[in-house]
Amino acid sequence: QVQLVESGGGLVQAGGSLRLSCAASGGTFSHFAMGWFRQAPGKEREIVCAISYTGGRTCYADSVKGRFTISRDNAKNEVYLQMNSLKSDDTAVYYCAADRTMNLSSNRARYDYWGQGTQVTVSS
Repeated sequence: QVQLVESGGGLVQAGGSLRLSCAASGGTFSHFAMGWFRQAPGKEREIVCAISYTGGRTCYADSVKGRFTISRDNAKNEVYLQMNSLKSDDTAVYYCAADRTMNLSSNRARYDYWGQGTQVTVSS
């Protein structure tokens, strides 16, 4: 069974930065496409960005383009989300997810495994 554990969330002022990490275990990490999603109170869970199983392709939600960067280290079984220029609208629980099909996708229904989430709070 694949397990995903996020870390790195916290409280930060607007304009600041955070780096989230997601550690995977129990599967062949290098075969999974990975995604970061977020869910704010009262809102649907939405895609933030995704990365292909090799790391060669990425995609980003328009709201985070130019501010967030997704990356992965297949040797360490980890995926990262560098978040810069944070805004109050970025406040949410952030989840990492794994897609066994290896295809880059922004559709949350395509993802097979999910972490428990890490809270990011941006104060204005």
